[in-house]
Formats: sequence, structure tokens, C-alpha cells
Amino acid sequence: MSPYAPVGAPLPAPEPSEAYLKRLSNRRSTPAQTIGAPGPGDDQIARILSVAARTPDHGKLAPWRFVILGASAKARIAAELEPMAPDPKGVAVLAKLRASPVCVMVVSTPVQGHKIAVWEQELSTGAVCMNLLHAADALGFGANWITDWYAYEPAATALFGVQAGERIAGFIHLGTPAAPALERDRPDLSVLISRLD
Repeated sequence: MSPYAPVGAPLPAPEPSEAYLKRLSNRRSTPAQTIGAPGPGDDQIARILSVAARTPDHGKLAPWRFVILGASAKARIAAELEPMAPDPKGVAVLAKLRASPVCVMVVSTPVQGHKIAVWEQELSTGAVCMNLLHAADALGFGANWITDWYAYEPAATALFGVQAGERIAGFIHLGTPAAPALERDRPDLSVLISRLD
């Protein structure tokens, strides 16, 4: 059964929601090493991914795909990655991959030669990652979007089944935070906003 309304059905008009704005304003990634069990179950993962896919997608190309990595798969791949690590720090960051009970790898799969620019398709993939974080938060889970060196090393990405022409947009770690996330410095918007009238 589809989580979406039938194609062509009218959708509810947006309504102001201070609670929604407050939730978005306070959104904070949970440190990956502190994400533990329990993680989302299969039904919750399906719901999270249905929200993640509800993203701007010029041309309706769905230029991305999801790979759900369970604990055993992550442990196996992390062990295979260890000899590839560029240095001791590269080995240490594999702890992030092992820590969470569930990880969703988001893969950018742009359609080459299409009238929709690859850059737009890649932006859609980034929006998918952000929606995934919001959906996890709405269900009460901690989440963290990371890449690290193994998202860019071809021998490493092959272990995750990434094909030619694809790129890993991120590993979204999901689970229960060990402690509340702490606020961090935020950008000074006064130096980032300009106006053209």
C-alpha cells in the first residue's frame, strides 16, 4: 500500500505551525558514536524512506537509491575497510559505521545526458538526505549524516555495491541517542544574506 495520496488528488493546504518551526529550528545531528539501540523497525524505516523520497525532483527522475545496512553488514564491511584506511584516524572513524543499529546509505544515481542537469539531480539527492533526518527526528530517533573517507575511495565504495556513475551522498545513522544533543555554534546570517530589489 502506497504511503502517498493518489496521483492527481488534492493535497492539504499548508497551515502555520509554530511547533513545526520550533522542531526544525532546534534540529541537531546526534553524534554517530552515541547512537545506539533500539533503532527503527522495518515499518518505521519504510515510513522514514517514504518521507525522504518526498523531495524536490525536477523531471521526476528519482536520481537516488537507498541501501539499508544492518548491524551485521556494517560490522563485516567495517572489518574489510580497516586494511584500506589511509591512517590510524581512518581506522578510528570506522567506529561510527559500527555504532548505530541501522544505517541508510543514500546513493546518488544521476541520469546522464538528460535535460535535467546532473547538478540538479545531485541537489535532489542532498534533499533526500535532509528529509531522511527530519523523518527520523519526527519518529523520535537520533540521526547523523556522514560520509568519511570510505565514501570516496573506489575500492571501499565497491564493498557497498556502488556502481560506475554512482556516488555515495551519505550514510545516515539511525537509532536512540545515548544523551541529548548539545547546541553548537550557528552561522551568522547577517553576513550570508543579501537582497536584490
